[in-house]
This record gives sequence, structure tokens and C-alpha cells, in this order.
Amino acid sequence: MTKHVYRKPPWFLRAIGNRLAPLNRDVVSVLSVRGRKSGQLRSTPVVVLDHDGERYLVTPYGDTEWVRNLRAAGEGQIKQHGRTEEFTAVEVPVDQRPPIIEAYLRKYGRMPTVARSFAQLPDPAHHPTFRITSKAA
Repeated sequence: MTKHVYRKPPWFLRAIGNRLAPLNRDVVSVLSVRGRKSGQLRSTPVVVLDHDGERYLVTPYGDTEWVRNLRAAGEGQIKQHGRTEEFTAVEVPVDQRPPIIEAYLRKYGRMPTVARSFAQLPDPAHHPTFRITSKAA
């Protein structure tokens, strides 16, 4: 079993970037998931990767709070382009992550914080990845 690793995002991203992220609606979505302890809806900016006809959430920072909450809940909501979509999530096994992570890096790897995080945590096991499916489908 792989040890869960977490790399804290840089201060600028946590303090300012997350507040400004929803302004970049073409790339950033808002993920909302029930907290595993509180049951309260918790929201955070994410990017949704479209790859080979599927959609994925990939975390550059490892075993984050949203990852732990999504594992526990198995479902959540994505707000994108002004609409909210409910989805179910299945964690992708580690051995199936490399092509998804490669696609994620091709699309979002130019972002300095993403590139730095993947350089510091190169093992696919350190990047929880979820396949998301709309409940409306």
C-alpha cells in the first residue's frame, strides 16, 4: 500500500489564487463535496480533464482534503460555465493513472505550481485521480 502524501500548495495559491480561480471559467471549475466529518458542503477550485471520452479530477498536491472527502462521499458537484452538475466518482487505480496524468500535464503542466508539484511528487501513486460521471447521464 502506498503511503498517502500531501504537498501543501504555495501560499499565493491558497491565499489569493483560489479566490481568483473562478474568474478563469474556461479552465477552472468549482468542486463541492460533503465533508467526511462535518457533512457540510466544501468547495474548492479544480480543473476537469477531458481525456479519451472520459472526465477526470487529478490532484497535483497529493492526498488533499477534497480528495479525502471525495473518497468518502463517492459523489459531488461541479460548477462550470454557470451550471451545476452532480456526479459520481471512482478513484482510478495507480497502474492506470500514467496516461491520464500525462494528458493532464500536457494540458495544465505549463502552470508553474502544477509543474513544480509534479516534479516534487513524480510517482503517479501520489496523485489521486478520479473518473467522474454525471448523474444525469
